[in-house]
Parts: sequence; structure tokens; C-alpha cells
Amino acid sequence: MLPSDEEKGRDSLRDPRPVVLIILDGWGVHPRKEGNAIAKAATPNMTGLAQRYPSTTISISGLDVGLPDGQMGNSEVGHMHLGSGRVIYQDLTLIHRSVDDGSFFSNKVFLEVMGACKRARGRLHLLGLLGDGGVHAHDRHLQALIELGRREKVGTIFLHLFLDGRDTPPTSGERFLLHLEEKIKGYPEVRIATLSGRYYAMDRDKRWERTEKAYVALTEGIGVEAGSPIEAIRKSYESKATDEFVLPTMIRGSVPDGLVRGGDAIVFFNFRADRARQMTRAFTEKEFKEFPR
Repeated sequence: MLPSDEEKGRDSLRDPRPVVLIILDGWGVHPRKEGNAIAKAATPNMTGLAQRYPSTTISISGLDVGLPDGQMGNSEVGHMHLGSGRVIYQDLTLIHRSVDDGSFFSNKVFLEVMGACKRARGRLHLLGLLGDGGVHAHDRHLQALIELGRREKVGTIFLHLFLDGRDTPPTSGERFLLHLEEKIKGYPEVRIATLSGRYYAMDRDKRWERTEKAYVALTEGIGVEAGSPIEAIRKSYESKATDEFVLPTMIRGSVPDGLVRGGDAIVFFNFRADRARQMTRAFTEKEFKEFPR
């Protein structure tokens, strides 16, 4: 007597087959053919799998993965949601919400930093990635920190800005700088002190010579000098170096005043840790041995 379908199902549960989760980074599905390399390529394996077996698409951006509406996804967010099977609100979204509801400005750690800065008669330095890419940092958070520093009357606020060009278009840095300059033009206590491409300031692969170039620009004023942030970035574009590769540059008038020195306070406003670790170690580790300080 042949087994029934029900019995077959029970047998398959007793003898489970392996399930494999395969992630193809960079593989996307989009109905538009123009400029779509995957749609134009010969993909017999993927096409065959989709034809022979059930398949569907899943959303990988915006509210569906805990990001602000319209915000593109990224590898970290995608992997997290594949593993969790539920929406996890991302740091970007949580920080945005804290700015909107005002809790950002009563953050205990931020207030402790501001208080320590005032007691030491130091200056506040804000370090981080400029732009709205939303993968490592976001302009809204920088602007909120500037506002908090002004509310707390910390005195001079120096900005040390890392240029993107990977999660944003490669020459969008000029637009972000112009927007920021417009925001702070009425704030004489807020000054852009240095610029650096993320290639140097945000290395994560232990290429310490890159981190060192950004670090000595912030602390010793060693590097390229420019009369203004816009001059610096335009000169870089002229030399065919896009945002990511802008050499660590001091802005004339902010050196030596804009250098990080004893008694100053630093807030590194990137919310993603992987590309902030090396620079953070250079500033915080007592037994740091990767390069001379």
C-alpha cells in the first residue's frame, strides 16, 4: 500500500533537507531595463530558478526595514532583517525621532560632554561624515549637535568634516558644504576647521597610515591648507580627487585655533561603529601603538 500524502509529509519532517540562505550583494530586481546591468545580462541560473520554483521580491528600504521613509537600505540593514524576520528600527530612525521629539537635547551623555567642556574652558569639536547618505551619519544629527552646543553655551564649536562620495554621489560634497555654510552663517562661534575624505578619516581595514593623515591634520595642523571649505573641495575636484579622496585639509583661519588640544571635548557623530573605530582609538587609547601621537 502506497503512503498517503499526509504520511509523506510526516516523513519529510522526520528527514529534513538542508536549507541554504545565499546573499548576492548588489543583486537587485527592477522593472526598468535602461541602465540595469542585471536585466541586460545573461543569467540562466537565476532565471531558471525563478521559473522552476516559487519566488517573490522583498522591500529593502525605507519604513519596511526601520529606516526613514524613502531612505535607501544598505548591507547591514538588509542582513539584520533577513536574520530577524521583523522590522528593527535603525539608529538613523531612532536619532531622527529623538531630534523631532526633543529628547536629543536632553541626552545625558551629550549634556555631560558639554558640561565638561565648559568646566575645562575647552572647545567643542564635532567630527563625522557630512551628507544625507544615512549609512554612517546624517546632516540632521550634525545640525542638532550644533544647536545643542549653542543652547548649552559651550563657546567655540569646530567642525571636522569627512566627505563621503560612496553613499552619496562622488561630487555631492560641495552641495552639502554650501548647505551647511548657509545654516551656520549667522553663528560666528561655529567654524569649519578641517575637511578630509572618508578614505583617510574612516578607514576600517587597519591601513593606519590613512588614519594618521587625518589625525595629524586634526591635532597638529599637518596637511594641505585652503582658504575656505569650498576652495578646498574645488581644488580637489580639479585634481580629479572626488569627495572620498579629498586630502586632509586645514581651513586657513582655523589653525592653530581649530586643532584638538587638551581640555577640549569631541563628539564623533557617526552612528555606525565600523568606520569610526580607528579614529576613535587614536583619540582615546592610552597605550595606542599604531602610529606616533
